[in-house]
Amino acid sequence: MPIKIPRDLPAYQELSSENVFVMTTDRAEHQDIRPLRVGIVNLMPTTVTTELQLLRLLGNSPLQVDIFFLRMGSHESRNAPPGHLEKFYLSTQEIISLGLRFDGLIITGAPVETLSFEEVDYWNELAAIIDYSASHVWSTLHICWGAQAGLYRRYGIEKKPLDHKLFGIFSHRVRCPNMPLFRGFDDEFLAPQSRHTTSDREAIAACPALTIESETGEAGVFISTARKGREIYVSGHLEYDPLTLDREYRRDLERGLPIALPKNYYPADDPQRAPVVRWRAHAHLFFSNWLNCVYQETPYKLEEIV
Repeated sequence: MPIKIPRDLPAYQELSSENVFVMTTDRAEHQDIRPLRVGIVNLMPTTVTTELQLLRLLGNSPLQVDIFFLRMGSHESRNAPPGHLEKFYLSTQEIISLGLRFDGLIITGAPVETLSFEEVDYWNELAAIIDYSASHVWSTLHICWGAQAGLYRRYGIEKKPLDHKLFGIFSHRVRCPNMPLFRGFDDEFLAPQSRHTTSDREAIAACPALTIESETGEAGVFISTARKGREIYVSGHLEYDPLTLDREYRRDLERGLPIALPKNYYPADDPQRAPVVRWRAHAHLFFSNWLNCVYQETPYKLEEIV
């Protein structure tokens, strides 16, 4: 949450330049407060686990957040518990037909990255919700394949296959430290990656609407944004819990798939030892910063979102 101070207090300018979240007294006096409405398009096969991971981060804030889970009505999930989606989720068709608006929307990754976008059985429905979010959501946060899908749908940026799976914990550098999403971040921070493809970095850099906010030579572009943070594309998985990469690694081993040890994950690269979590603090900070940005910028009346 922001601190409320007079604009003419000497500390105001210095704190603002340091990207500390400050609010002027006059703005606070005229601010209306209501719960934030956040939708989650959950495309992951680990339905319940992904819910828990995201809610854990979204719940670490003093803000009240009303959560709406969204599913692809055109896709039949084989992994969710029986009746779970019908009980707790709305279909994206329902959202669009009702004209519901959101302060924030999260579109997760999905295990379909080796397919072309048009080959995904729910692509038309996902494309419709991406288009819908442009005028009915204040800020949309795209994660992993969800980021690739958003960049492709909005800007025609293709994804490219990697020579080998990018898998493990990687260091990323903040390019724009004054960007509100990075309030309180170190210059470099760690985050999990788990993907076989990547969005074209040159195409992202060449697109005038997009800004690369964080990247690394090894993992490529990590975060890019558009429309002053109303579109956020995250190539990795800050939301992952301590054992997510371990489960993925052991799953692929059991299936006989070619899989290397996740980098920088197990102590001494020994998969018999429990991984040490080194990304949790920045994950909480990133999601808290996002909620605070949404809280400050969204019109009080959601119907005023354009």
